[in-house]
Amino acid sequence: MKCFIKYGKTCEFPIENLPYGVFSTRNDETRNIGVAIGDQILNLQEIAHLFNGPNLLHHQSVFKQPTLNSFMGLEPSAWKEARETIQKLLLADNPVLQNNAELRTRAFVPQSNAIMHLPATIGDYTDFYSSLHHATNVGIMFRGKDNALMPNWKYLPVGYHGRASSVIVSGTPITRPQGQTLPIEGAEPVFGPCKLMDFELEMAFFVGGAPTKLGEPININDAHNHIFGFSLMNDWSARDIQKWEYIPLGPFTAKNLGTTISPWVVTALALEPFVVDNFPQDPTPFPYLQHNDKFNFDIQLQVDITPKNCNIPTTVSRSNYRYLYWTAKQQLAHHTITGCNVNPGDLIASGTISGDSSDSFGSMLELSWKGTKPLTLSDGTQRKFLQDGDTVTMKAFCETDSYRIGFGNCIGTLLPAKNAM
Repeated sequence: MKCFIKYGKTCEFPIENLPYGVFSTRNDETRNIGVAIGDQILNLQEIAHLFNGPNLLHHQSVFKQPTLNSFMGLEPSAWKEARETIQKLLLADNPVLQNNAELRTRAFVPQSNAIMHLPATIGDYTDFYSSLHHATNVGIMFRGKDNALMPNWKYLPVGYHGRASSVIVSGTPITRPQGQTLPIEGAEPVFGPCKLMDFELEMAFFVGGAPTKLGEPININDAHNHIFGFSLMNDWSARDIQKWEYIPLGPFTAKNLGTTISPWVVTALALEPFVVDNFPQDPTPFPYLQHNDKFNFDIQLQVDITPKNCNIPTTVSRSNYRYLYWTAKQQLAHHTITGCNVNPGDLIASGTISGDSSDSFGSMLELSWKGTKPLTLSDGTQRKFLQDGDTVTMKAFCETDSYRIGFGNCIGTLLPAKNAM
């Protein structure tokens, strides 16, 4: 497809992508739904009247909202129609936007002038633990090779309910948390700043479709109709706080300090050309978790760390979404099998995504192997875990010979701990 907005081959936002986000500008605090195209944002509020197909004619108001929740809550047929309408309007031979100077001026905003916000009101947030390599690595570190995976891990997608209120958009700084830790086994715990601050490389999807009813699970064969699109995620983790608090109920304050997501939501439709085989599963999952269609994707992932007062980032990890053992469909089916209801805009994360080689691990815990193998950064300093002033930048993209699908960066800078009582 030829777009009248010009961009290069390596641009993350070609006409084949069209991710959704919410933005304002420095001159206007109004939050609008937009679509990234090249280095521009197409303001959908300005062109809402052009969505006049059978699925959207009576739902044009969803494009005039300050969040994506209403649009996410429509049927997949409406998502498809919206994508096709936007693509048609952006074609080089379509004059509707291209030749209407007044509308074009109103409808397009340079990304450099935009302030990005969370794309949806996140009512609930769940984090899974779906990477076999990550779970195995952590298990080996803390329990040994013979007991690396817990007995339930290959039978169900393990997860926990996270804190939706502390999900933040890329660019928001993170403050080093304070809490209880146990520096010496068998001694008394101490209180103070976290000393083992970590990132976790993850992907997350936004739930879409009509809200489900309490007591009615989502069938695995219908799960894709409730998966609107994906964002890149950094699940910041305080490892020493986590180690002391997680028994017996799992992650709590070590995880609620902040979870960063990229501002753009790449739809499942845009990812279809990059589908790959699902990760082999043994034993065979229970029937409610079985699906024959492919719902795994070749999404290349990267993590960079840039130290304070240094302009040169160091790439510390290159991984891939395809390493996930449990698919997004399986995560959603398991999440609701007990009758848990979900709503448009709910966020469901993959858990740390690690590959099978040491340079593809998705956390400092693994990359430094619990602090025993420090990493050397571009400024010559070493890291076992993150230091104050470090900026973590995550990137994700799919690509063919002719175009690239990007998610926008997921960035956060670690600030020093604040004084506590």
